[in-house]
Formats: sequence, C-alpha cells, structure tokens
Amino acid sequence: MLTRKQHELLRFIQLRLEDSGVSPSFEEMKDALDLKSKSGVHRLISALEERGFIRRLPNRARALEVLRQPEDITSKPIAPAKAPEAPQSAPAAASHAPANDVIEIPLHGRIAAGVPIEALEGQSTLPVPAALLGAGEHYALEVSGDSMIEAGILDGDLALVKRTDIARDGEIVVALVRGEEATLKYLRREGGKVRLDPANAAYEPQIYGADEVQVQGKLTGILRQYH
Repeated sequence: MLTRKQHELLRFIQLRLEDSGVSPSFEEMKDALDLKSKSGVHRLISALEERGFIRRLPNRARALEVLRQPEDITSKPIAPAKAPEAPQSAPAAASHAPANDVIEIPLHGRIAAGVPIEALEGQSTLPVPAALLGAGEHYALEVSGDSMIEAGILDGDLALVKRTDIARDGEIVVALVRGEEATLKYLRREGGKVRLDPANAAYEPQIYGADEVQVQGKLTGILRQYH
C-alpha cells in the first residue's frame, strides 16, 4: 500500500508523461508535492521503484516510466512521447510501432542550455526510433551548455523537439530570442514579459518582452551517446 505522498507523486508523474511524454524534473515534483527539499523526492521515487510502480531509464534524461497504478497490478508502460493533441490515439500507435522502426528527422545544429547561441539550420538528419516520437513534426538539436542539468539535460545531448509555436507555462521549449538566437529553457509568462528559466542554480532566469521571444518547439525527449 502506498502512502499519500507516494500516490500523489505517482499520479503527477503519469499525468506529465501523458501530457508531454517527458517526466517532470525533481524541482517540479518537489513543488507539486509541496516538499521542502529534493531529497524528499528522491526518497519517494526510490520507494516507488522498490515496489515496482516506476522504473528509471538510464539512457534518457528525466528518465522515469510508470509501470502500474495502485488500482491495477498489470504493468502498463507509458509511451515515451505522447502528443497532447491526440491523447487517445497516440498510445495505440506507439504500442504497434515495430521495435526497429526508425524515422529520419532533421538535425539543425546546436542550441544553448546556457546563454543563447545560434540554432543552425543544416542539412543533416538523425535516425530516431519511432517509439520515441509522438504525432507531429519533429527535429533534433545538439545541446550546448549546462544550464538544464537539473532537468537531466547535459552538454552534448541531442534534444528531440516537436515543432510548435504554442507552449504552456512550465514546459521546456526551444525559444528564439529577438529573431536570431535560440535557447532551451523552461517557459514562464509574467504579465507582459516572458521568463526563460534554467534548471541550474548557477544561472539566472532570462527575462524578455513578449514580442522578443518566439516558441519554435517543445522538448519531447533526449538522446545521449556514451563513449
């Protein structure tokens, strides 16, 4: 039997996966459960993992997968990247995709997870397992910098991005700043301003006018190479 906090965390992780295909950061989980520190989140996740409700995926950022809910002892893996626009149809498509099905998506150069740098438009492509992508058009960018490390996004990672110009507060987006520089950050709106938040205490939020920032996509996954 789960404690109330364990149940709340499990439900929060599943809802976030269903909504965006990306599990929440430790900071988001701490805030959602009104905990005082991330160590409390670590303890809850460890307990859920030991009881077989979730598992950690070692080769993916923010790598949590919900295996089952307390009311259902049958394992029900969540698709890595569900599309919010089609929550009912996306899981079926993912469950029937062949394990070796690969999609070539554009690889558009580097994007900053630090101060903004230019996102290069190139002709390269990246082969990605279809199971990691939901509905819609996707592209990839190489991450440069360490400002998103607390969200599990490291320098050199390949960010999988769903092309869109719409995003909600709290989502990780590719933000084009002043029409020329792009960065990967949490999106927040405050009055007539847009705040781009890092996931690293060493960095300050970046604040711009609403007309200075254009959303070019939102993060759906991360690929990482180990050498």
